[in-house]
Amino acid sequence: MNRYKKVVVKIGSALITNGGKGLDRDIIATWADQMAELRKQGVEVVLVSSGSIAEGISRLGMKSRPHTISELQATAAVGQMGLVQAYEVCFQAHGLHSAQILLTHADLSNRKRYLNARTTLRTLLEYGTVPVVNENDSVSNEEIRFGDNDTLGALVANLIEADLLIILTDQQGLYDSNPNDNPDAELIERADANDPHLPGFAGPSSGHLGRGGMQTKVSAAQLASRSATHTVIASGKVEGVISRIVKGEAIGSFLQAGTGHMAARKQWLAGHMSCAGKLFLDDGAVNVLKNNNASLLPIGVVKSSGFFRRGEVVACIDGEDNEIARGLVNYTSDECKQIIGKPSNQIAAILGYDDDPELINRENLVLMGES
Repeated sequence: MNRYKKVVVKIGSALITNGGKGLDRDIIATWADQMAELRKQGVEVVLVSSGSIAEGISRLGMKSRPHTISELQATAAVGQMGLVQAYEVCFQAHGLHSAQILLTHADLSNRKRYLNARTTLRTLLEYGTVPVVNENDSVSNEEIRFGDNDTLGALVANLIEADLLIILTDQQGLYDSNPNDNPDAELIERADANDPHLPGFAGPSSGHLGRGGMQTKVSAAQLASRSATHTVIASGKVEGVISRIVKGEAIGSFLQAGTGHMAARKQWLAGHMSCAGKLFLDDGAVNVLKNNNASLLPIGVVKSSGFFRRGEVVACIDGEDNEIARGLVNYTSDECKQIIGKPSNQIAAILGYDDDPELINRENLVLMGES
């Protein structure tokens, strides 16, 4: 009996390309076999696959990963053809259709496009397909990309409200220290995804193929937990790894989500990779937001930065330069500069109109770490 009914599987570049030697079609086939069997058992599966750039490097005979955006985009375009073809062949062997979904940061930053992406994924699952999701590397700019497919996997888990996110890597899981440097490092078999100590155990990426290290996997688990999605980080080379994890077998590191379930609108807010601007708060406003479930008023803001329009996402920053919240702002950046530090009853006199007494309404605000 499978323990989970809606699963996102993320596979990393080094694993899928056998360290950069080109697509490892044999291991891809074993993963596809497991996902196809789960699909036939009624488990909904979405695959988030890295590997387009690594495959493009191999196809083009490059000696190393290119550095310019144009070269990376071209390499991804070439590699994506081989990546999708490999999965399609494997799933068709089981009588299943796969579907390619390429996403950019803009797709998930815009509320309407976010909802469109969610609807498309859910419809594809209803059709019985296995959606294969990747970042649209061929058009993404460095400044607006997700940064890694671990983050994308977590956002997809939020989109479909998955029960489980499986991150397959070339490591056994998350260790309490770097196992390459410390022979006594111990595998963390189970932990709270939001344990503040976890980021300290994770190190950055040391590979030349992908962009995500263990730090991004821990961050992804924290992001996934906002939709009550548990995360397992495990080696993709373990026999039957996907099937066994979905059945509840203890493999790798299980990072448990909190008991809360953030509403879809707040998942979207929390998942933004960048904000249009910043509002810097005084201590009183920080306390009110954190403890009183309140809206943000102009009087609690000491300064603002960035250019933003009404309805865009802005970050709320405390006195120690930490982002404590983010939300949809009710006034433009120019208007904010005029009304910050002032009581709400003076907005009309200052601007000549009064659309809202709050800079950010509580319904459009999410605390960082909220679940």
